[in-house]
Parts: sequence; structure tokens; C-alpha cells
Amino acid sequence: MIDGVLFPKYPIPMKQVQPKQTKRSVGTSFLSGLKTDGSLYLFALPGTLFLLLFCYFPMAGLVLVFKNYNFRGGIFGSPWAEPLFQNFMFFFNSFDRALRATRNTVVLNLLYFSVTTIVSVAIAIMLADIKRRKFVKITQSIMFFPFFISWMAFGSILQSILNYNLGTLNTIITFFGGKRIDFYANPDYWWAILVICNVWNQAGYSSIIYYAALTGIDPTYYEAAMVDGASKWKQIMAITLPMLRPTIIMLFMLSLGSMLRGNLTMIMGLTNLNPALLPVTDIIDVFVYRSGIRSGELAFSSAISLYQSVIGFLLVMVSNAVLRKIDRDNALF
Repeated sequence: MIDGVLFPKYPIPMKQVQPKQTKRSVGTSFLSGLKTDGSLYLFALPGTLFLLLFCYFPMAGLVLVFKNYNFRGGIFGSPWAEPLFQNFMFFFNSFDRALRATRNTVVLNLLYFSVTTIVSVAIAIMLADIKRRKFVKITQSIMFFPFFISWMAFGSILQSILNYNLGTLNTIITFFGGKRIDFYANPDYWWAILVICNVWNQAGYSSIIYYAALTGIDPTYYEAAMVDGASKWKQIMAITLPMLRPTIIMLFMLSLGSMLRGNLTMIMGLTNLNPALLPVTDIIDVFVYRSGIRSGELAFSSAISLYQSVIGFLLVMVSNAVLRKIDRDNALF
């Protein structure tokens, strides 16, 4: 008690008067932001136009999925299909072929991602340990080069390697006393061949992403591990891979969106749609090309493309929801 005034044990907080905020319209806030960050909006303009022209405006063509398309009427002038989902039926009428195409697409995409990720991470770790930056840049450029080679050109190279009579691989096999293998008549070999070709094409590109992630790791972690006597292998298992885990998860989640999409150009370039190899190479895109596009049935291919997109979207959403339950920090959203 001071001067007859009893003070409480704890001070009473004074009520803070919040400044009155004025409501601004969306247009006003946009214009004010345009004045302050105009250069950033300008940088975003080309990408925004690209998305609008090639991703959003073409969505109007989805109406083709529900139409009985003819060249005279075009997309919007053709009559509606009867029944409305008729264009989806050609894929599911032959259930065995549809199941085979779906299986091949999913299995190949899973193999592509898993094997390419292992190889790319290994390359990135090796490059991160090299101290000579000039050598790293030259090596990355050489490994990145296959990404720009067309599958048609690589198909010719593969033909010279796997040819039954004059192929390099069969020449080596016969030199050591083995029998020639007709690779283009036996589909069993093509699971491994397609995966190797995809790794050859994608590993250099993917390794750059993982290498960039590795450069962001604090080097003091490795210094502390070396002080504790950890070997290089233990450093990789305890520091490098856990630090790369968010990047690997993010790329896997993004790949789920195209899990039902295959690389038609790759299959055409490497196999020339050889009928003997269809038990492995008949992915959904190849099936649609053989069944619809060759005969001019554009509505069929549009229907299956919509089916692939919807399933891919659902896979991303469901897997992200599951990941949020397990590891919320690594979820996409």
C-alpha cells in the first residue's frame, strides 16, 4: 500500500487501443502493389501468359470429351455423344488390354522414379565431395547433355547396340562363347532396357536438383560428425540422406500427378511400336495412339487424357493428405 492506494500483486494490463484500419478494395490494393512492386509483376508476366495460353485456355477443349467429334463441326460444332460418356467406353470395353496398359504405365513410372532417384542422389553426393568446382561444372554439363537428345536419335543408337546380327552387345556375347539374343523379339528384357534408357536421359538433370539441395546443408554438421569419428558412409546415412528427404518426397509427390502418363515419344523412338514388345511397352499413351489417334478419333484420346489427369490429381491429393498425417512438415500443402 502506497499513499493509501492498494496495488494488486500483478499489474493490471492496460487496454491497448488498436488503430482503426480502413478497408481497401481489391482494385486499390492491387494498384498500390503494382506501384511498389511493378518490376516483380513484369517479371511474372511471361510465365503468367504462358500458363494462360498453354494450360488454361485449352481447357475449353475438354468439351470434346463429351462430343461425337467430326472434322466439319470441329470441337464446338460437333454433336453431343450419346451416351454422354461414350468416348470413355473404347478404353474400358477391352478390359484386359486396358488393365495391361494401366499396369505397364504404373510399374514403369515407379521403376523410373525409384532407380533414377537412387542414381541421381549417388551422383549428387559424389559431386558434392569434389573440391574442384571447374571439374564439377564440366561433369554436370556432360551428364546433362543426354537430356537434350531426342528419343528418335537414341533409338538409332540403341538399334546399333541391340541388333541381332551386327549389334555391339551380341558381338560381345558371341566373342565370349554365348548365344545371340533377339532383344526386339523378347519383351522380358525391355523392363530393364527402358529403365536404363530413362536413367541415361534423366539422371543428369535430376542430379542437379539434388546437388543444389546438398549445397544448402550446413557444413558444420559434417565437421561435428568427423570429430565424433563418423565414417563417410555414416555421414551419408545420418546427415545427407535425412537432409535430402524433403526434396525426394516433394519430387515423388509431384511425379504422382503423372503416374498414369507415359512417354509415347520414348516408346516410339526406342521400339518403333514393335508388336512383339507390346506386353511391356503398351502403356496407356501407346494404347490410345494405336486405338484412337491413328484412326482420327481425337475424342477418344481427349477422354483418356482427362481420365489420366483426374486420377493423377486424386493421387496427389490423397497422398498429400496421408503425408500430412504422418509427416506434416514435408507435405506439399
